[in-house]
Parts: sequence; C-alpha cells; structure tokens
Amino acid sequence: MGRHVLLIEDEPHIAEAIRFLLARDGWAVTSHSDGTDAVEVIRRAAPDVLILDLMLPGRSGHEILSDLRGDPDLATLPVLVLSARGHADTRAKVEQAGASRFIAKPFANDEIVATLRQMTPV
Repeated sequence: MGRHVLLIEDEPHIAEAIRFLLARDGWAVTSHSDGTDAVEVIRRAAPDVLILDLMLPGRSGHEILSDLRGDPDLATLPVLVLSARGHADTRAKVEQAGASRFIAKPFANDEIVATLRQMTPV
C-alpha cells in the first residue's frame, strides 16, 4: 500500500502493538511519544493519516488537534483519536474539534486497521 501513518502515543506497549498491526498491513509507521513538539513532528513527517492519543506528556491531544485544525497546511490531515476516555462527551468534544474518527481504548485490532483503511482510500 505504501501509506504512511504517524502515531502519537506515549504508552510504549500500545504504540508497539499498533505499529506491529499496521506494518503487517503494509503501512509505513512513524511514532512519537510527546505532545510538546508534536505539531512540528507532524509537519516534518507529512503523514497520510495521524493517530493521536488524547493524554500525552507536554501537551494534550486536544491542544494538538486544535493547532492542526487552525493550520491551513495541516487542517485537512485525517486524524484518528484514541482515548481511554471513551465516554460520549469525550467523543463529542473531539469530533467537534475536528477529529476524523474516534476509537476508545481498549480497542479491537481489526477496528484500527479497518478504520485507517476507510480514512485513506487508495
């Protein structure tokens, strides 16, 4: 497939599991674990899609998503938000903030792969 996903997730076990799943599905996966410089990392990586955790050190996923949607160069980047906070109010907030999709943790492996495939049609 040759598609590139940037994963911003600070939990090493989750990041590795997602990286493994996506690499096996043909994705090029880059990962980053800190919210502080996430927007610069996103800009440099130029991914086809972003997976963004909400709870990160340095800056929250909410802040990062807000920055992305306010930046003309990054405003249309597809963003899949992952969060351990799967409540309806969290989902509504991130969708209102511009997330393309939302998946609550814990997630099904197939759900991550299927969602990314839907977000980045060939």
